[in-house]
Amino acid sequence: MCARLSPQSDGGVFLVDQSRTYRHWIKDGDLVSFNVTVKETDLYLRAQRSLKEEALKAILDYRDALERYIEHYPHFLTALEPLPVTEDAPQIVREMAEAAHKAGVGPMAAVAGAIAEGVGRKLMALSPEVIVENGGDIFLHIRKGRKVGVYAGDSPFTGEIALEIEPEETPLGICTSSGTVGPSLSLGRADAVIVLSPSAALADAAATATGNLVREAGDIPKGIAFSQDIAGLRGVVIIKGDRIGVWGRVKLSGVEVGEGGG
Repeated sequence: MCARLSPQSDGGVFLVDQSRTYRHWIKDGDLVSFNVTVKETDLYLRAQRSLKEEALKAILDYRDALERYIEHYPHFLTALEPLPVTEDAPQIVREMAEAAHKAGVGPMAAVAGAIAEGVGRKLMALSPEVIVENGGDIFLHIRKGRKVGVYAGDSPFTGEIALEIEPEETPLGICTSSGTVGPSLSLGRADAVIVLSPSAALADAAATATGNLVREAGDIPKGIAFSQDIAGLRGVVIIKGDRIGVWGRVKLSGVEVGEGGG
């Protein structure tokens, strides 16, 4: 939950954690880019055409369902551990609760990924390619190979490596947690924990849970072992300083980031 997304000249996406201007760091005419913001939800989206109105409606629907549930069950907002939800809970609430249960964290650890995926899946019916970034948590459905570059604070890996994602791997969630970058809550000190899963809600929750365990480079194997036990994950990358650990179906490559303007 600590990264940002910006287009790359090769049509990929680059995760950067700083001001939102980085979302337009590199020029790219591959897909149409647009932003939609509702209160704390600030989405950067890319699709074949602008779908602002459709994205806005989806955000409002998901936020309304979530906010109404929290009005009746305020502990859902503050819990730091998994908790059960009612049988009639909205779909987004159930997805967040299920992800939190699998990862062993509070349900709000899954909110950014859940909203990104919810909006993205609604837009998939309107565009053959959709990329949604919500606070650095990404949901993507693509029809050609893309690169997702990694931002890990002061680590030498920042801007030097990228995840290679193929169309057949999507829809896919790619979520990041950091204990050294950004405002998101983490009990660890990892520079970046990046989790891949078909469920963006689960990727979000698992990134938080795994990141909580990594305070120094020597904790990377522990974080990897922990993530291996979470059902539904496709892969994990953990970075601390000049050390990196990788598990699962993850393909890394170098990445070139040129200069450009939005």
